[in-house]
Amino acid sequence: MATNPYSALADSAYWSRAVARVLPIDVDPVGTPPFSISKSDRIATVGSCFAQHISKALMADGYAFLITEKGEFERNYEVYPARFGNIYSTRQLLQLFSRAYGLFLPQDETWVRPDGALVDPFRPQIEPVGFPSIDALVADRRDHLAAVRRMFELCDVLIFTLGLTEVWRSVVDGAVVPLAPGVVAESTTAAEYEFANLEVSDMVGDLCTTIDKLRTVNTSARVVLTVSPVPLVATYENRHVLLSTIYSKSALRVVAEMVCRRVQGVSYFPSYEIITGHHNRYAYFEPDLRSVSSEGVAQVMRLFKRHYLRDDVQTQTGLPKEHGPDTTAQEMAIEQRLRQAKDILCDEEELDPRN
Repeated sequence: MATNPYSALADSAYWSRAVARVLPIDVDPVGTPPFSISKSDRIATVGSCFAQHISKALMADGYAFLITEKGEFERNYEVYPARFGNIYSTRQLLQLFSRAYGLFLPQDETWVRPDGALVDPFRPQIEPVGFPSIDALVADRRDHLAAVRRMFELCDVLIFTLGLTEVWRSVVDGAVVPLAPGVVAESTTAAEYEFANLEVSDMVGDLCTTIDKLRTVNTSARVVLTVSPVPLVATYENRHVLLSTIYSKSALRVVAEMVCRRVQGVSYFPSYEIITGHHNRYAYFEPDLRSVSSEGVAQVMRLFKRHYLRDDVQTQTGLPKEHGPDTTAQEMAIEQRLRQAKDILCDEEELDPRN
């Protein structure tokens, strides 16, 4: 008789052994990643709101979270490596790289808030009081994009948390913005924007192109992809927000899988599955069924540390670190920032003013 090909599989391949009969906190879907991360590796995080949980946890645990644009935390510095705010989509990430290296120059440069202050369309809430003049905005953007270049060139590991498939883009040049005009500010040039829901093939192309470009300036960069478990605040599709959320997360999960299979040095970490899996019965969400609880974040980081992080410090050559846990003063500053960062910066929250 032929041998059952499933008979010799590991317990992790069976639902009953890996999920149903296991305590929720003991369910571990991570597997063996293709690389590890040491405390000397410069880690950059980019992505949706959930990416901020990862960066805060890495800093608190003493890992070298890369900061290339420094300033006051109250003005959204040091939330991400550079002050770009939330990068929700693959197209945003690709355009961030292209803008930083002068490969893409969007036509729409400034928006205006109801109070008259100017905002950067690509970082609409990054400056709490807005910019007083075009010159001030342009100068800040110039410094910011220089910091973005440093981030791409210095990072040993780039962690990208994919968040949304729904985008708003310029009908003139395809520039994608994190918030539609009219949510917090209006275009000063009356530029037209259209809604789009990116397809899997588009997003795979975006991400593969971004990684290719990254490795032209940083040949050894490793990439970790993860999908945000946070549901959509609102959908512009003519359907229930639950349907749009499931589509968006499913498509992003497929994108991450396809890119990991096609590109070397890219790993998928299942934060989405850890938080939303059947075994949790929504226990890792707050009462709004959207915000991830501190227990959920802790479980994600516990498994990330178990499989990816090493406590040993590797001797690095090349460019120096911009930021790292080298002194007690720095550790105290990190702890203070973590206390201040109780609320996560999330542009998407502005889509629901009655929330």
